[in-house]
Amino acid sequence: MDLAEIWRVMRRRWYVLLPGLLLTAALTTAVHLLIPVEYQSQSTVTLLNSSKATEAFDGNPFLSTQASLTGMADGLARNLNSDGAKADLKALGVTGKHEVKIADNAQGPFMWLTVTGTDPAAVLKSDELLASYADKRLKEFQTQQSVAPEAMIRMATIVPPQKPEAQTKTRLQYIVMVGALGFVLSLVAVFFVEARRRTPRGKNRPAPAATPPAGTPTAEAAPVPVGAAPARTDETMPLRTVGPGGAGAT
Repeated sequence: MDLAEIWRVMRRRWYVLLPGLLLTAALTTAVHLLIPVEYQSQSTVTLLNSSKATEAFDGNPFLSTQASLTGMADGLARNLNSDGAKADLKALGVTGKHEVKIADNAQGPFMWLTVTGTDPAAVLKSDELLASYADKRLKEFQTQQSVAPEAMIRMATIVPPQKPEAQTKTRLQYIVMVGALGFVLSLVAVFFVEARRRTPRGKNRPAPAATPPAGTPTAEAAPVPVGAAPARTDETMPLRTVGPGGAGAT
């Protein structure tokens, strides 16, 4: 079946295709309205060596890097993603969903702080609160280990919380999925109806026996020609009997 034939079938069965397309449009509109737009804000922070560890570099923390800082960044990120941290952040007023992880392709202790939600203003405020909470947790870890203030690892902001940007990818995927599925099902319904209408009724029923027209003589009622001897339907077999003296008689 070529495209021209498909188009002809669609035109011929428009009364099946049109309701399906209208229903598909209604469903895609519902998905567009029911799934809200999400916004995302992200900031970047880094861990720096203590002021005591940077004395050899004239106090410049960016000249003193250690592998232990990356390990500390990983541990801090895991703690900030825990259930306890989520409860603390919610009490501080953080809304939406937050995530903390080491930055992709990072060559140092760089961390991404990300907040996602449906209210742009609340998302931006939540990202700022998350950055403050991360700095607080870093100090608490070291205080619990009785680290001297001059020997504590510090946190510095590389990129402050950015203006929230709309994340429409997920909603667009759902809209495309619903639209494509509705269109395919509409076509299936069209060709199903077309196939049913093309199938002749009673195609599989046995054909009725032909009835000869009235007045047509049958083989049993065929007339006998004039002067012809009637056909013998049976024949007798002569019997031979044995009489006295052994002579046979018929």
